[in-house]
Amino acid sequence: MKNQWTMFLKGKVLVKAEGQGTERFLNHLVRSNLSVWNAKKTGTKSVIFYIQLEDLSEFRKIARHFEGKITFLEGSGGPFIGKKLMKNSGLLAGVLSFLIILVVLSNMVWGIEITGASPEMEHAIRKELKSMGIQKGKLQFFIDDVDSIQRQLTSRVEGITWVGVHLNGTTYHFQVVEKTEPKEKKTTGPQNLVAKKKAVIVKMFVEKGQPVVKRNQFVQKGQLLVSGWVGNEEHLKSVASKGKVWGETWYKSSVELPLETTFQVFTGKENRSYFLKIGKFSIPVWGWWKKETFKLTALEESSHPIKFFRWELPVEWGQSIKREYKIVERRYTVNQAVQEANQLARKDLRKHLQSDAQITGEKILHRRIENGKVRITVYFQVIEDIAKGQPIIQGDKANDRKNQKSGNHPGRSE
Repeated sequence: MKNQWTMFLKGKVLVKAEGQGTERFLNHLVRSNLSVWNAKKTGTKSVIFYIQLEDLSEFRKIARHFEGKITFLEGSGGPFIGKKLMKNSGLLAGVLSFLIILVVLSNMVWGIEITGASPEMEHAIRKELKSMGIQKGKLQFFIDDVDSIQRQLTSRVEGITWVGVHLNGTTYHFQVVEKTEPKEKKTTGPQNLVAKKKAVIVKMFVEKGQPVVKRNQFVQKGQLLVSGWVGNEEHLKSVASKGKVWGETWYKSSVELPLETTFQVFTGKENRSYFLKIGKFSIPVWGWWKKETFKLTALEESSHPIKFFRWELPVEWGQSIKREYKIVERRYTVNQAVQEANQLARKDLRKHLQSDAQITGEKILHRRIENGKVRITVYFQVIEDIAKGQPIIQGDKANDRKNQKSGNHPGRSE
């Protein structure tokens, strides 16, 4: 069976032969390796049949020896359609331009909607999106995928806990969840202030309550710092103690750092090319002629489906980026490694301290080199607020007063 699509693309001609010996004429064509099909008799001495357009020249040579009449009825297939289109090239160009404009408009960003964010946060997000190239009028082909946008926004915009990114047609939707700072617990009743950890008192600022410790005094965890009992024995009352007590505390941190490290560094040189992807096949469109080669490259490919209104076509616009990188070896001397490890320990400690805490001193307790790594143990001195509230139980009145006078631990500790 003949391939109908192949015949259509190559073109075919419907021929009518009339006269004596039409059967012999058809046999002669077949013996000459010409494709003949769908032969039908239309009379006692006439027959119609199809031949390939590419065999027309050879057919004319054989037809000169036929005593009858040869008539070409019609031509069909790709070459004839193309010829007709060329006659109407203006209309064809208009239709193609219209379709191209529709496809471009269907793949353009027409809206950016942000929900769940405060006005200040929304302004910050829109500013960041603009720096990322996500704005109205931008083609979606040149915008990162939604997962990449989500990662970049979460890392770049402070105050975001989570952001959901969804592309619906030509509109990007962003659902934002902001970070919520823990609200200060409201005091529901009288309370003392006790130590959260052992420390040496440096300074105090008491708004309410009666201080029971002094500067340079060493206190243990849970020890009473500010009593909620004020007044004399006859007019004693309990209040919600309020204030800050700064104490010198101590932390120990261990860090290890390799003396030699190998990592990749991008040089900034890159080759970009664009292609159309249809199924498993890729058709180069732009940048394919660039011949610059790199010794070490990292390949990154991304593709976006081409849309027609809201429908995704089975065609994707793809981008391929080849970035050059080099291998860099970083080597520390022992002293350099110790200094760098010390800085890492300080940064790690800072993550666990309050914003108003101060690191006032540090000392390296242990240092050793093992298996190409430097391991150090650092001792830090920190000044921080060590006070926390502890509710007063009215039944412990006498005990609390006794602790207030002696400076010992309160009757109830957490």
